[in-house]
Amino acid sequence: MKKKIFYIENYGCQMNISDSDLITSILLNNGFILSENLDQANIILLNSCSIREKAELTLKKKLEQLKFLKKNKKILIGIIGCFSTIIKNFFLQEKMVDFFVNPDSYREIPNFIYYSIKGKQYYHTPNKNETYSDISFAKTKQNNNKITTFLSITRGCNNMCTFCIVPFTRGRERSSDPYSIIKESKHLYQNGYKEITLLGQNVDSYLWKEEKESMIQNRENIVDFSKLLDLLAQEIPLMRIRFSTSNPHDMSSKVLEVISKHENICKHIHLPVQSGSNKILKLMNRKYTREKYLFLIRKIRNIIPNCSISHDIMTGFCNENEKDHQETISLMNEIKYNYGYMFSYSPRPGTYAYRKLEDNVPKHIKKRRLKEIIDLQIKHSFYRMQEHLGNVEEVLIEGESKKNKQYWYGRNTQNLIVVFPKKSLNIGDLANVEIIDTTSATLIGRICK
Repeated sequence: MKKKIFYIENYGCQMNISDSDLITSILLNNGFILSENLDQANIILLNSCSIREKAELTLKKKLEQLKFLKKNKKILIGIIGCFSTIIKNFFLQEKMVDFFVNPDSYREIPNFIYYSIKGKQYYHTPNKNETYSDISFAKTKQNNNKITTFLSITRGCNNMCTFCIVPFTRGRERSSDPYSIIKESKHLYQNGYKEITLLGQNVDSYLWKEEKESMIQNRENIVDFSKLLDLLAQEIPLMRIRFSTSNPHDMSSKVLEVISKHENICKHIHLPVQSGSNKILKLMNRKYTREKYLFLIRKIRNIIPNCSISHDIMTGFCNENEKDHQETISLMNEIKYNYGYMFSYSPRPGTYAYRKLEDNVPKHIKKRRLKEIIDLQIKHSFYRMQEHLGNVEEVLIEGESKKNKQYWYGRNTQNLIVVFPKKSLNIGDLANVEIIDTTSATLIGRICK
């Protein structure tokens, strides 16, 4: 293998996208070449996700498609990211995958590749304290026109929700050095990025402590998430800041007050609820009740009146009956979310629910309940979109509309898509747009003179 040309493909969440940027930077710094075209690469990296069954099925299908390419061309295939022992064993039996790299071993990817080229296995003990704080994201041809990006601030999770495999695939929670986060954010801004989304399985539990007292003036020794947001907003006032994901159990009033205080912190909170039933929330080990969740929603709307709120809802969890489902429906009706991510429960090997609870809701009932939730959310999304009619809103232009190249698309502070006719503006500009029409998913506007 003369030239080390790699291609990387994502399956799953925003964290995977951020990790792919991280892996790309590591490989570029080690003399590898990034390809936009799978057919031109001799190293194919598939960034996997085991959180939902659909992502694993898509990954299996992709490997089936790659069988012909591997048979007729000398290529290496690596599975990186989140994968369960069961899925790893499946791929090993298929003899399609040359190496596996988990999220705590990304620095070692060059070694995994070099050993695989020689037909050997590379053994590495994952670093359970890894945060990758010192690695700056490289600017590539693929992301050259991008003005938004993701930046991980925590890795792993301590919450142990009974349905979730993340603590087993990404390990225990640890937080990155806040000053390295600020440094990297400044680096991204200097390289043309106008918006960052801070990522973590639970950003609100971000907590960094410096072991030794710093000699640097104005440097905090203990930084929680509210302080990190405050520092970032002050240090990079022209960079828009978002974050995801929040756990309702950990979100504090201090965080809400910081969001309200700074114009450059976007007014949107993704607040997964999973279920409106206390019985199901307890089975999920979510550590909050329906009542506490609704109290938090009221607090958000009191402190940040123009804040949009989105959700994750899982239907058909173990022992969910029709009463539980209707409690989720009633919670949605009370809140009327701006939008959400809805899916039916699928057991994940290794989790408590897989081992101890029975997946006893029939598929046809899961399907019916999911449809009811999706249909209701479409109505609520349209209702919330209508609230923007007549408003003049600041929109960050991210690119051309996919449906009409004569239109720009971007997002407002509430993370809602806005499209409007092009004028003498460019990608990365902030435009004042009057909202004149709407669908359930898109705001339609015109540039204010």
